[in-house]
Parts: sequence; structure tokens; C-alpha cells
Amino acid sequence: MPLLSLTLYALSLALPLQEADPAQIAEVDAINCRLDVPSYMGFALALDGKDGVARKRGWKQVGSEGFLREYRLPAPITVAGRSTQRIAFSGDAILAILDVPDPAVLAGPEQITNDFDIEPMIAEIVASGKATRAQVEAEFKFRKFVGERILKEETQRAENGESFGSHTVVARTIANATTHPGKTLYGCAYRIEVRDKDGTPL
Repeated sequence: MPLLSLTLYALSLALPLQEADPAQIAEVDAINCRLDVPSYMGFALALDGKDGVARKRGWKQVGSEGFLREYRLPAPITVAGRSTQRIAFSGDAILAILDVPDPAVLAGPEQITNDFDIEPMIAEIVASGKATRAQVEAEFKFRKFVGERILKEETQRAENGESFGSHTVVARTIANATTHPGKTLYGCAYRIEVRDKDGTPL
């Protein structure tokens, strides 16, 4: 059995919850972390599957830049108080592409810190006298930002007679990317880890 099919089969056993109808899910709800993991998975799989959710909604795929699969929507949506017609999918996340050059503007109110913060390194180099702050900052024309805040985390152990359990996480995520200068990627990650009956990740 192909790896993807095997994974989906395991997930179907690990997640017996009733998922929502993908056609009824609003992208804004997904971006704002209002879904559970099974419902988001069903939604993401239905985008280009037999249900063709993206096509039916008039989404236009505008390319795949690096790790992103991007769509242009037929009408603007409002996310984090900003209007956009561009959304993207990245692995387990759905993201709104917002006209916000500095992700920290949105990350601050969300209490999200940058996992790629290079400020301590810059301060150390400057303190060593090897270079001035201006010289060091000139070497970093792009400041990477990636951060998240977990909103919901749940572990479901395998019950008697079941082969799989699961660990799911729903997290607000904020990032930027060199492929989208001047933009902030604001959205939600829906992650699942399948575990065996002893609780060990597979």
C-alpha cells in the first residue's frame, strides 16, 4: 500500500470523529483556527479531489512558490483586520497572505515570538567588536520570522481493541517568506501524530 494511502488509513482509524462537510467550511474559519483536525483534513483533501472545492468556489491557483500552494479568491476576505484575496496551503497549514511587511505587528498581539530571532546573535557579534551593528544588519537583508502559539492540544489513546491513537495540535501560526516580500503569512496549523496502542509515535 502506498505511504500516503497507508497514512490516510491509519488516520481514519485514529480519528473516528465525524468531520464537517468540506463544502460547508469557510476558509476564514480554517484560517482562524475554528476547526478540529479531522474537519480541516477533510477540507484540505477536498480542494482538488473529486469534490473540487477550490474549483467550485472560483479559486484560481496562481502558482506554487517553494513550500506554498497559493490561490487567488474571487472576492476579498478579512483576516486579522486586513483584507486579502490571496491564501496559501503549506503542509498542514492554511495561511492568509497579508500586506503586512513586519510579521511582528501581528505576532505581538497574538503573543507569538520568533523562533528564528537573530537579534541575540547580532548583539553578540557587535559586543565582540568584530563588526558594527550596521555592518551585521547589512548582511541580513531578509529577517526570517516563524512562530506559533498552540491553541488546542489533545491526545487520544487507543481504546481496547483499537490499533491507533492520536495526538493533535491546532496552532496559530505567523511567518514570512522570501518568495513573498512585504507580506505576512497568517493562519492556522492543524497537525496530527498517529500513535500506536502504547502511545508511541509511528
